[in-house]
Amino acid sequence: MASKIEDYGVIGDGRTCALIDKHGTVAWLCVPRFDSDACFASLLGREEHGEWLLRPVTPVRAVKRRYRPDTLVLETEITCDEGKVRLIDFMPVRDRSTVVRIVEGLEGEVAMYFDLAPRFGYGVDLPWVRPDLDGFAFLAGPEALRLEGGGRFDVKLAHVISEFRVRPGQRIAWSLESFPSHEAPTRGLDQEALLRDTESRWRAWTSRCTYHGRWRDEVMRSLIALKALTYEPTGGIVAAATTSLPEELGGERNWDYRFCWIRDASLTISALLLGGYRDEAKRFRDWLLRAAAGDPAQAQIMYGVAGERRLAELELDWLPGYEGSKPVRVGNAAHQQFQLDIYGELMDTVWQAFSAKAFSGHDEGAEIAHGLMDFVELAWQRPDEGIWEVRGAGQRHFTQSKLMAWVAIDRAIKLADGGFGDERWQGRRRRWSVLRDEIRRDILDHAFDAELGAFTQSYGSKALDAAVLQIPQHGFLSATDPRMLGTVRAIEKTLLRDGLVRRYATETNVDGLRGDEGVFLPCSFWLADNYALQGRLHEAEQLFERLVSFQNDLGLLSEEYDPHRKRLLGNVPQAFTHLALVHTASIIEGEARRRAATPASPAQP
Repeated sequence: MASKIEDYGVIGDGRTCALIDKHGTVAWLCVPRFDSDACFASLLGREEHGEWLLRPVTPVRAVKRRYRPDTLVLETEITCDEGKVRLIDFMPVRDRSTVVRIVEGLEGEVAMYFDLAPRFGYGVDLPWVRPDLDGFAFLAGPEALRLEGGGRFDVKLAHVISEFRVRPGQRIAWSLESFPSHEAPTRGLDQEALLRDTESRWRAWTSRCTYHGRWRDEVMRSLIALKALTYEPTGGIVAAATTSLPEELGGERNWDYRFCWIRDASLTISALLLGGYRDEAKRFRDWLLRAAAGDPAQAQIMYGVAGERRLAELELDWLPGYEGSKPVRVGNAAHQQFQLDIYGELMDTVWQAFSAKAFSGHDEGAEIAHGLMDFVELAWQRPDEGIWEVRGAGQRHFTQSKLMAWVAIDRAIKLADGGFGDERWQGRRRRWSVLRDEIRRDILDHAFDAELGAFTQSYGSKALDAAVLQIPQHGFLSATDPRMLGTVRAIEKTLLRDGLVRRYATETNVDGLRGDEGVFLPCSFWLADNYALQGRLHEAEQLFERLVSFQNDLGLLSEEYDPHRKRLLGNVPQAFTHLALVHTASIIEGEARRRAATPASPAQP
């Protein structure tokens, strides 16, 4: 049975990630890319679906984990009846994804058990295991793995097994390399040298961070998670490293997040620039413009890591799902939806990158942006499936979608004022200004419900939606505008569960799905943003600290949280959540500095 979601750590190499639980089991690995078939899939099934065990034989008394400072090198100290060992797990940066595992004896002489059992094709394809000089090769179709390292092994039913003892000061290392089955594997890898190189690379990257605020550790760990979710060959950033970890235990809300969402774009750029990572921001901006190039009417809400557009959704019926949560899905049918908000995200990204001087504004990006604006002018009045990608209720005029149409026009005007693009940008500014006012009036007339005193989920609806908490962030209204104050009050009254924010009320069946879901962590961070911007700084800090407390012992967060069971839910690590954490830390600190710099008003007589 899989461990709790919060019990997993992640290691990565800029191409894919592996998940390892507290007991030393690698339970998830897709090679050679994030969205490739998994060769270890016990996370979504059972041990027969592929995993790599490395653990003491005798009963375990205590486990303590950490990442080596400012790296993604995972250390797990395990105390058992016979003594103590340290597991060191990491993925070096190479052309071929490789998992390296080292066991180090700390106290006593500890008997260890090693069991490597890859199962290709998400756990269904049993490999041919063959001896290969000082290791073993695992072959099944186009992909292969090769194990190399110390110890004596037995092969039983496609398991490579070893039992050995480790003494204090002794270190034993293994590497598992992914390679195309028609090519030769790499031999003679020096695992200790790879460890030194991996640490050096991570520390060189983290040393560039310019954020040194109050929550430096939490922000740095979130930035590292974001880096781990980056596909280095293209600069694309996946939403999470996993698929089908449920939003409700035992439920059907299980989705594949191993793709790159346009929606995360502006928040990604903001977080990277906050950390001082202009090069990464520029690479993501370049990926974004390449992926969205072509007919703007065909722009998708998500793409593959290299910009792929066909992300067909399948259900893997041989996998029982995480804690029985079925179906297990690969691919994502929502890529075919029309979602108006992505155009606002794209234009906000262009504006942020241009403002940060990440590009000149006179290259191909300006031409692509020009085409996007042509489409927004024609399409902003269309209904869509909205930010939450509803599947069963049809298209609606979602408030957040209209907000982002307004953002697209607003950012185009700001770009024109900044000298972006050619004479066409300047020539259209007046028309855009008129359109911006028109969209604004449309939102205020149709999305704000005077009876509720709040912005609603969609035009003519009485339902609330936490997505409207983004209104102040995008500059549409001040957080202290009476309409936003009323919206926050209504959300506090209707969408809070144990003080945390649900996206929307699932009982309205707006998403066409059965069951419920946990509270949505990014939305809870958005509420903290509003508290800070409304001057409720103490409440903002309290909520932020509570959200940070949901990080696991390694600083990782998923998408949702179950307050009743006190468990993380959804795919992990979740980029959207970590991006929201960085953004909220910045807002709270900025408001605290502004308040400190503002002279106190004189006392009234």
